[in-house]
Amino acid sequence: MKKSGEEEMKKSKAKMVSSGTSTRRRGKVNQSRYRTKTKTPVDVEESFSESSTESEEEEETPDRRNEPNSDLPSEYWQIQKLVKYLKAGNQTATIISLCAMRDFNLSQETCQLAIREVGGLEILINLLDTQETKCKIGALEILKEISRNSQIRRAIADLGGLQTMVKILLTENNDQLHCLAAETIANVAKFRRARRTVRQHSGIKCLVCLLKCENVNTVNMTPEIKRHIEVARCGALALWSCSKSTKNKHAMRKAGAIPLLAKLLKSQQEDMLIPVVGTLQECASEESYRLAIRTEGMIEDLVRNLKSTNTELQMHCASAIFKCAEEKMTRDLVREYGGLDPLVSLLNNRDNKELLAAATGAIWKCAISKENVKRFQELKAIDLLVQLLTDQPEEVLVNVVGALAECGNDPNNRMAIRKAGGIPPMVNLLTGTNQKLLVNVTRAVGQCAEESDNMAIIDRLDGVRLLWSLLKNQNTEVQASAAWAICPCIEHAKDAGEMVRSFVGGLELIVSLLKSEEKEVLASVCAAIANIAIDEENLAVITDHGVVPMLARLTDTMDDRLRQHLAEAIARCCSWGNNRIAFGQEKAVAALVQYLRSQDENVHRSTAKALYQLSKDPDNCITMHEAGVVKLLVDMVGALDEVLQEAAAGCIGNIRRLALANEKAKYA
Repeated sequence: MKKSGEEEMKKSKAKMVSSGTSTRRRGKVNQSRYRTKTKTPVDVEESFSESSTESEEEEETPDRRNEPNSDLPSEYWQIQKLVKYLKAGNQTATIISLCAMRDFNLSQETCQLAIREVGGLEILINLLDTQETKCKIGALEILKEISRNSQIRRAIADLGGLQTMVKILLTENNDQLHCLAAETIANVAKFRRARRTVRQHSGIKCLVCLLKCENVNTVNMTPEIKRHIEVARCGALALWSCSKSTKNKHAMRKAGAIPLLAKLLKSQQEDMLIPVVGTLQECASEESYRLAIRTEGMIEDLVRNLKSTNTELQMHCASAIFKCAEEKMTRDLVREYGGLDPLVSLLNNRDNKELLAAATGAIWKCAISKENVKRFQELKAIDLLVQLLTDQPEEVLVNVVGALAECGNDPNNRMAIRKAGGIPPMVNLLTGTNQKLLVNVTRAVGQCAEESDNMAIIDRLDGVRLLWSLLKNQNTEVQASAAWAICPCIEHAKDAGEMVRSFVGGLELIVSLLKSEEKEVLASVCAAIANIAIDEENLAVITDHGVVPMLARLTDTMDDRLRQHLAEAIARCCSWGNNRIAFGQEKAVAALVQYLRSQDENVHRSTAKALYQLSKDPDNCITMHEAGVVKLLVDMVGALDEVLQEAAAGCIGNIRRLALANEKAKYA
């Protein structure tokens, strides 16, 4: 019976191949006959937080089906016949049909749709529940290939295929089945609901278990060791897809994925390293993973693999460093292991935009440390970065100007940026709309403006006007960054007062930002107002716009950074008209006295300056004395900071002179 069944299948297969041309002539199919199974209700959406990479969630694409009147290739009809044999055939016929189907080019959309439209997906998923291992392997081989299609993978999830594949990982003891199930999960888990399904059915724990692989770098590779390594690779692939979900990252950590990934990172095999590093760079958005990557000694391995010849591996390593280098200790380790040199060398890959984005991002974060900036200077990184300011995607530009902003903390680098021709393209970027890019480019322009020669170029290119216009941006980060950048522009411009007055409505705009609820915006605007108030005419204008009551209203803040710049602005504004009297009437004086109790010396300095100016009004002196200012200022007269000493002594002197005048008046 078995033999006759096989012969019958061979005859049927031959008949199908020979009839391929005639079926193509028929050319049309009534699509109403074929419908995929109705979607099963999905679980109620649970509350979840997704990582930043969830923005890459694949969009709902139109449900692609072949048009009823379109000509279809012979493969379409042959595959549909094979699916019918899968439905009706015995075990032998099923295996032969699966093998025959596997021989087609399943990467072609026509073949994928042929399987789907005749109900083949349901049959393939049902075969995963059989007791026959060969049927499971054959079905998974096909599902693995066709699940690269976004519509197919959604259909697999709807039909409960993920739950069945997780069950295979749980119950089967077959390495080939584990590999195929994990690879198919890797393909299907490209969208949020699929990733959640894997986690809810204990799939994360099963996939982490696949990572357990001994002798990952053994010299004598036996077939068994190779098989175990392949299982671990497939497990890493699946976890890579699943790791785009924040809850999955937590589940992976709880299941013990970190030490296993650290061990696999020692591998010399690139096909193993790519999914492992890919998973790590996805997870590095979480602080717990960044800490683990550093403490488990993975930074050294990431740096080592930066020197690989595989650009995909380099890209993932650079991306992982980009995310991990938020911490100073990690930045130091990257330098100590020699990671800065290969990062700079990657800047020469101008055509590979993904690699360039990862490398520039890593350089940006590493440049936060001054020691790393020195090495970048030696490697001529500034010149390479400036060359990337044009003809690059915004993802690269954000990182490039971020790196230049950090390097610009060093005066020598500001000069290097100018000599490399970096200022004009950076000023041009101020006209963009990308919020992250605007935040970074305003910082970079602000750093460059610290040099008078650079400021002359910025002014000539109308850069200050562009910065001022960004104060109207709806994004508070852009507003704050623009206001900070305006400060050095005013300080180093040749005729700053006239320049500021030339901006129609500019002074009114910057005063209006004192109504903001964001502390960073308020601090940056106060700093800008302190610079604007140096010019008497501008100070008169902002006084007319109500700057005094608006500054006084902010004095109850507990934020030391805001306190510092607010007190500086108040000190500068006191020099016009009756402003110092108005500050007293607005109840700002007693609040300022409390600033002297701060632990920040910068707050002490700016507050002492403000109190000195305010103490020139007798009523303010009385208010200060009642608030206990004398004892606080006496302690500061002996400070090492000369500006603080002088301001504190001047304020005490004014209070003392008022007291003496009162004494004389009493006994006159």
